[in-house]
Amino acid sequence: MVDPVPADAPQFIRDYNAYYKTDRGYHARSVNSNDGWNVTGTMSFINQPINQYTNEIRSAVLMVHGDKAHSYYFSKDEYKKMTTNSKYTDNKELMTIPGAVHTDLYDGGKNRDLIPFDKLDTFFNQYLN
Repeated sequence: MVDPVPADAPQFIRDYNAYYKTDRGYHARSVNSNDGWNVTGTMSFINQPINQYTNEIRSAVLMVHGDKAHSYYFSKDEYKKMTTNSKYTDNKELMTIPGAVHTDLYDGGKNRDLIPFDKLDTFFNQYLN
């Protein structure tokens, strides 16, 4: 995580800094709060088309994303792929949280009220029994 944030940094970098570099989300052993990174990672998956067959997923899927998150497009695109030409759509849902950025769904945001706990509870009780 870049610190200090450059004046021309995109908003999502500012959001990450406001989370990982403050009491809100800082932890001494957190990769994102400090200068290090994991010795191992997911780079081995970079050339694999792991999202190619999402429309074959039979399990229930609830995607929760803030509409102000820089990666919101990803959930919308993947939800579309997951439900297009699929016979397993009844237990799939994309839930959009108005006004939320990526890090707001870590802790509920400034007012601590953006995480849809009622929806999560209902969804998990319905599909996980």
